[in-house]
Amino acid sequence: MRPRALASPALHRAVHHALQWIDGLDDRPVGSTVAPEDLRRRLGGPLPQSRTDAAAVIDELVAATEGAHLGSVGGRFFAWVIGGALPAALAADWLTSTWDQPSALYRCGPAASIVEEVAGAWVKELLDLPRDTSFAFTTGCQLAHFTALAAARHALLARTGWNVEADGLCGAPPIRVLTSEHRHGSIDRAVRFLGIGTRSLIPLRTDADARITMEALDDAFRESHGPTIVVLNAADLNVAAFDPFAELIPRAHAAGAWVHIDGAFGLFARVSRAKRSLLAGVEAADSWATDAHKWLNVPFDCGICIIRDRAAHRAAMTVSASYMSPDSNARDQIDWTPEWSRRSRGFAVYAALRELGAEGLEALIDDTCAHCRELVSGLGGLPGAESVVLPQLNQGLVRFRDPAPGAQDDDHDRYTDTVIQAINATGEAFFSGTTWKGRRAMRVSVVNWRTTSADVRRAIEAARLVLSTLSLTCATSVD
Repeated sequence: MRPRALASPALHRAVHHALQWIDGLDDRPVGSTVAPEDLRRRLGGPLPQSRTDAAAVIDELVAATEGAHLGSVGGRFFAWVIGGALPAALAADWLTSTWDQPSALYRCGPAASIVEEVAGAWVKELLDLPRDTSFAFTTGCQLAHFTALAAARHALLARTGWNVEADGLCGAPPIRVLTSEHRHGSIDRAVRFLGIGTRSLIPLRTDADARITMEALDDAFRESHGPTIVVLNAADLNVAAFDPFAELIPRAHAAGAWVHIDGAFGLFARVSRAKRSLLAGVEAADSWATDAHKWLNVPFDCGICIIRDRAAHRAAMTVSASYMSPDSNARDQIDWTPEWSRRSRGFAVYAALRELGAEGLEALIDDTCAHCRELVSGLGGLPGAESVVLPQLNQGLVRFRDPAPGAQDDDHDRYTDTVIQAINATGEAFFSGTTWKGRRAMRVSVVNWRTTSADVRRAIEAARLVLSTLSLTCATSVD
């Protein structure tokens, strides 16, 4: 049988199931409804010894995983900062898998290489960052941080006469990392992966708005010197706090530090005229990391790293071998990314930017921010609820108060988690919990292009019914 005849039925079935999934997002529960043991039973069994028709494999895979996929691509998922997939980006991602280009070298995938060149240049223009910076497309912000901090490690140690790529870290001057007490865990992992070590991390105190203070930074520089990386937040994960870049970056540079920006989602606020003032001065940093699979709404996995020092970036990442044939007329991605075998992420980014344009992305950002404020205000206004942090961007916090007589903070913490679980169990919406300033809260994130005001109202109504039921249950148990 010809290869096309073998592939065609399976691909048609995949398209059929994909469209069913997308078309059913509004009616399907947002959370998983299947227990792990049921999934193991459905998917498990002995290793197949003989062939199975490809179309049948797809049909059976869909059936076996029914009810076990989070509806994170839909408009009622508010738990974490996970975007949906724009139609053009999703279609481009399908084609990326179909073309299956090993995109480390231009010669292995010419179109994959050039589309990354174009998409990278567009992203820098969109974010209004220096156009002569280098960039890399990675799996996500975790590897974007790794890439940027590897460049920082190279540059800082080179100033001391140490070649870290050749000599490693044993005996090298220690690097310290000054960062927010509200940093994301991916920063900790990056310094672990790079051999800098988590003991190098020095958390800096923040103000009431969760922003690093100038006094905290100055104190850290007075206490110690030597190679230093300063990591600043462009929207922390709980309340979307932005550090005061215009104040902190010049001070860090005066002390000889490398400044890296964790802008996993917040960096894209520069696209919005209504929000970009939150990032005043961020363009003066040395490196920036963000995720395209958040506000740009491309499919997972796609992070973006942008680095001012092109030489340090390339030195930290590049590799050569006798069988590799670099092309002097095009960009070889392997010179800028930590991965060798990698899928091309440029096609989906290119397609998303073409579909939205700068104006469309600005509207998406402004709309999701408005939906978040509507959602946090609506939830916080329900009986037994309070808005802990109203959004300045697309993140907010809500807390629920235990109606039992004499309830204390610990009771409110447990009750908040109970309410979150109960809302998620309705299938109408999906939220996650967090701890903020020692108290439990429900974290509200809105970043999906599919979210509408109808989705917001549906989530608020689900919470209202849950709170009403729990309050009635509490009153009954007291009686």
